[in-house]
Amino acid sequence: MTDGTLPMPAIRSFRLPLAKAAPVVTVLLVIVAIWYAAAIGMNARWERDQAARAGTQIAPSQLVLRTLSQDRPVLPAPHQVAVGLYDGIAGQKITSRRSLVWHAWVTLSATLAGFAIGTAAGSALAIGIVHSRSMDQSVMPWAVASQTVPILAIAPMVIVVLSSMGITGLLPKALIAAWLSFFPVLVGMVKGLRTPDAMQLDQMRSWNASRAHVFWFLRLPASLPYLFASLKVAIAAALVGTIVAELPAGATAGLGARLLSGSYYGQTVQIWAALFTAAALAATLVAVVARVERITLRKMGMQA
Repeated sequence: MTDGTLPMPAIRSFRLPLAKAAPVVTVLLVIVAIWYAAAIGMNARWERDQAARAGTQIAPSQLVLRTLSQDRPVLPAPHQVAVGLYDGIAGQKITSRRSLVWHAWVTLSATLAGFAIGTAAGSALAIGIVHSRSMDQSVMPWAVASQTVPILAIAPMVIVVLSSMGITGLLPKALIAAWLSFFPVLVGMVKGLRTPDAMQLDQMRSWNASRAHVFWFLRLPASLPYLFASLKVAIAAALVGTIVAELPAGATAGLGARLLSGSYYGQTVQIWAALFTAAALAATLVAVVARVERITLRKMGMQA
């Protein structure tokens, strides 16, 4: 028989997650409070102007309530964005063009395609740069220079040129996503492939190892931690590239198109709901890459 109290180890194990969650919850509550205050301040002008036109006075309490329930607020309140998210995710069929799930899938497909292209291109260039001095001196400066050109300037040109060639749909968006995602992979892979020191390389040569053996058994395993760190950046960059590519194309599908249509018609709640959906999608993709990283490195004995 027990007296109904929890043992001390169970109490400690229960308190530990609470202690870790407390700072996160506190910061979240502060952000929400600031957000509500900003929404009231930014939306109040409209209500005051409406009251002035009607020749009436509006009480402060009534002003606060009205600023938090406008149909087209300058800054939507958190609960309005939450309602917009619920309506776009759970309140629509996923095959509906009003569904955020459907738009997210359109954006995700181009993001994954661009991420795959960018990863392949970045890895191939990194291997060439590490093994060829001429490529190191010629390709690397151009790769760095390519990232100085604003993506907003490149995206319309790429889309218009490809559209004139009859290429539309997923590929143009994937190429823009690949443009942003290949550089982190390139830099990370070059750094990782150059991680082995001279002693390790000399040991491989003493075993009469070929370049291919040095690559597969020394350079590539050493580069994996750097590669996965780069992939986390690259997949988030690919998502940004896809959304940017959807903006100038006049697209009717994708989170970028959702943002564009919301800006056209002043639907700020729709804009914020799409932004939060994109943020959640990016966090999910980065978490998936991190999970693959943990599994891979654990199997290779690089991580406990």
